Amino acid sequence: MLENIKSQKSSKSNESVVQTMSLQAYKKYQPVEYDYISQLPEDWQLLPNIAIFQERIERGHEDKELLSVTIGRGVIKQSELDKKDSSTLDKSKYLLVYPGDLVYSMRFRQGASGYSVYKGIVSPACTVLKPKKGVELNPRFFYYMFRTGFYKNYVERFAYGIADGQIPLRYVDFKRMYSIVPPLETQNNIVAYLDRKTQQIQEFIAKKERLIELLEERRKSEIQKLITKGTVPNVELINTNIKWFSTMPKHWVLKKLKHFANHVQRGSSPDYVIENGIPVVSQAVFSAGFIDESKFKFQKKQKIESFKGQLFNNDVLVASTGGGVLGKSFLFELHGDYIADGHVTLIRDSKKRFVPAFLNFILSINFNLIEGYLGQGSTNQTELQREWFRNMLFPFPPIEEQEEIVNTIRKINDEIDRIISKAQTEIEKAKEYQESLITQVVTGQLKVPMSELGLK
Repeated sequence: MLENIKSQKSSKSNESVVQTMSLQAYKKYQPVEYDYISQLPEDWQLLPNIAIFQERIERGHEDKELLSVTIGRGVIKQSELDKKDSSTLDKSKYLLVYPGDLVYSMRFRQGASGYSVYKGIVSPACTVLKPKKGVELNPRFFYYMFRTGFYKNYVERFAYGIADGQIPLRYVDFKRMYSIVPPLETQNNIVAYLDRKTQQIQEFIAKKERLIELLEERRKSEIQKLITKGTVPNVELINTNIKWFSTMPKHWVLKKLKHFANHVQRGSSPDYVIENGIPVVSQAVFSAGFIDESKFKFQKKQKIESFKGQLFNNDVLVASTGGGVLGKSFLFELHGDYIADGHVTLIRDSKKRFVPAFLNFILSINFNLIEGYLGQGSTNQTELQREWFRNMLFPFPPIEEQEEIVNTIRKINDEIDRIISKAQTEIEKAKEYQESLITQVVTGQLKVPMSELGLK
């Protein structure tokens, strides 16, 4: 199994796009006074935005396609978003956008700006820009510049409002800002180069993200195989008559949860204090698959033994209310004073009749079952029903085999985690490289050869 997983490793380093840049600086520069730039190539200009752009305000086109300005993808069709349409029914005030226009939203500082290839309408909370009459420019050059870290920081000086992260940059303030303007031929050359390079980088990132998806699928498949068939090759299987666990090895036994765990109950209802209390483990603390200490709240200090939600090392925790986490399980492996809140179910056995990690692996692979079979509530809040859960049948091998299965799964997880970690690091480096490359090219720190457009 581990051999199969190793075959999913990232390919050799020559696939990487993260490499030392071969571009050189321009031969001559001129000094400029700009927030983040001290010099520009001698034939480049630093101009106020009012000299480059004008605001496009055309309303009354309700029949046009609705567009959105996103942080990651720029201007896209609203229909491409995987979320409910939040636009208002009355679109008479929505702004018309033409292909080639630049658009930014109130989240400009977070990267919500883009170049449109569509004709459509955007929310009146957006600003639509077109080149000023008589100005020749490549809007995609400014698209790249607007999305750099240095320009987003520059925007912060001119944006103001109440809501953090949603502070609008009004056109009246945008036009007072300055932008870097190379000669049009240089803009075109830079755009051609960055379009090609960013496509290569995004393809590289997509491959790494797909690798991670495949590894996660492989992880689930390997765990599923081990918790349903064990580690014995060619083992004889029997039917269980259980929907979610149709067969199991003949030498395993089916047991109700209450017959091998004498402690299956909800945690405590805490009396919270701001700090210096007992850490409280809520669903939010572990539902992402790790202990997120930033989400700890604190119970007023008193004897830990007085809490029914007192936690011990190797307790199995199950998120027990809705909100997208119902059924998520976690093996608690911390030592010290901790309690679980009332939305968490604790599973423990004082007689040690099962290996906690084995049960946790069963639950982690099949957590949707809890919501589907065991979740019920009289209100809109779906909850794990304790008695149903206690009477749920689980397949169990002998203790020694449980330990062997757990050890095998942990080896698989370690190998997969190592490969995923490497892929994630490569993704982050590629993103950093892309940001650095774009910034250095659009600010004139590095020169793109004119051969990019087939020019000598």
